[in-house]
Amino acid sequence: MSGVFDLHAHVVLGDAFGAAGKYGPFHGDDAEGREYFRVGEYEMKPIPYRRSLFMNVDLRLEAMDRVGIERQMLSPNPLTLFGKIEASPAVDFARATNDAMAAIVAPHPSRLVGAAQVALQDPDAACAELERAVDQLGLVAAYIGTDYGVALDDPSLDDFYRTVVARDVPLFIHGVTNDGVGPAPDQRLHRFGLDLILGYTYEETMAVASLVLGGVLERHPDLDVCVSHGGGAIAFLAQRFDSMASFRGRDSDFAADLRRLWFDSHLEPGRARDLVVDTVGVDRMVYGTNFGGWDTPEQTDEFDAGLTRNAERLLRLEATT
Repeated sequence: MSGVFDLHAHVVLGDAFGAAGKYGPFHGDDAEGREYFRVGEYEMKPIPYRRSLFMNVDLRLEAMDRVGIERQMLSPNPLTLFGKIEASPAVDFARATNDAMAAIVAPHPSRLVGAAQVALQDPDAACAELERAVDQLGLVAAYIGTDYGVALDDPSLDDFYRTVVARDVPLFIHGVTNDGVGPAPDQRLHRFGLDLILGYTYEETMAVASLVLGGVLERHPDLDVCVSHGGGAIAFLAQRFDSMASFRGRDSDFAADLRRLWFDSHLEPGRARDLVVDTVGVDRMVYGTNFGGWDTPEQTDEFDAGLTRNAERLLRLEATT
């Protein structure tokens, strides 16, 4: 399968290790020789990043060829979005991340593009870093998590949304359950991989609710936002959201408002993905894989290839492809 463009592919950037000061990220081997990765007090091991496509571009390109992916947008590791740490180390890490991201994608312009991390703890710094990342480093999108201590419709973030529009790039949002300090505060999420399944779903659903019901899309009508994993549970709950909005006096069609957003297709083929398509339309979806992760698809298909034009449109790459 050729021509597939994957917009949900994370990278682990060794050149940014330690850039957030005491929060890390930290990477190495423990006393038993097990490779670990630690963000703040949140540690995972064994986790073989060093010998994986997350840190080796040649392995990534080989794997892309096997799966049938022509191009990828690389994005920061959601574990290192640092939503709740102090502004200064978050800003330093975003800058180091973007420098490292640009260095990785620049040698492979026909295969890889990169998204920029920003520290929304300091909206002014986030605006400045996005401008630098786009104008000087050539990154093609902004990339944020779901929790920076304020809801995503908070007025303090409006200048950032204006900057995204002014730079003419899309904004990608990925669910997070660790805050850069420690793991998910809800202890029940620490079993069965629930932080990655229920935790992300909750955060993504909350993000969409904030954007739509909080008026972000009305205040910034030219803002293009793409939410990971089909927007969490938002398609399943759309009618419930619409009923509650009507009950609270909101005169609008919630499902129609959802169609102003974009969603990645990383839900695995089947009823869940079909529900998102039925709710927002295939023209508001882009292909995503979490490439290299536990849920990476083994191959691409016609549906995936059919989303490539959407990806090019969202990333403003139509004129160059």
